[in-house]
Amino acid sequence: MQPTREQGWELLCRYTATDALRKHALQVEAALRHFAEYFGEDPEKWGVIGLCHDLDYEKYPDEHCQVTKRILTEEGWDEEYIRAIMAHGWGMVTDVEPQTRLEKTLYAVDELTGIINAACLVRPSRSVLDFNLKSLKKKFKDKSFAAGCDREVIRRGIEMMGLDFDTVATETIKGLQARAEICGLKGNL
Repeated sequence: MQPTREQGWELLCRYTATDALRKHALQVEAALRHFAEYFGEDPEKWGVIGLCHDLDYEKYPDEHCQVTKRILTEEGWDEEYIRAIMAHGWGMVTDVEPQTRLEKTLYAVDELTGIINAACLVRPSRSVLDFNLKSLKKKFKDKSFAAGCDREVIRRGIEMMGLDFDTVATETIKGLQARAEICGLKGNL
């Protein structure tokens, strides 16, 4: 089955109650939709995968990705969707190495959106709409800032994508800006 965004959102809400994790899912969805358009791929598919990538994290953190695989298999989701979600946990909670452009992009932008989110929330505007690459690079270099976001995973993912940091970071910011209100990053602008 190739799920719709509505089906993905319903499933996410069934397993994820916290606002912060839902916003993270929406932010990864926004970034992946943008990258799908950037690469000439299917934004609906990429977006749904981004939306559901952490489906099991709140209820089953010790079995992250493994429970999602079971849930999505039971729901009848296509293997391509399941594999992409599994690959975002490569080297951390799965041994599924990112192979496709989609998998590599999800692997890179998952953690990157976390740093961008944190950086936006400490700005006076609390918004991504006035956020830029220079601000991100400053926060990225500060290892104590958003310390839970693994910079090595981001670097590895960007390298796998075959792009440079500035391009991936700029495009991720653009994706979040395009859906700022939806993903909770409009702030007070």
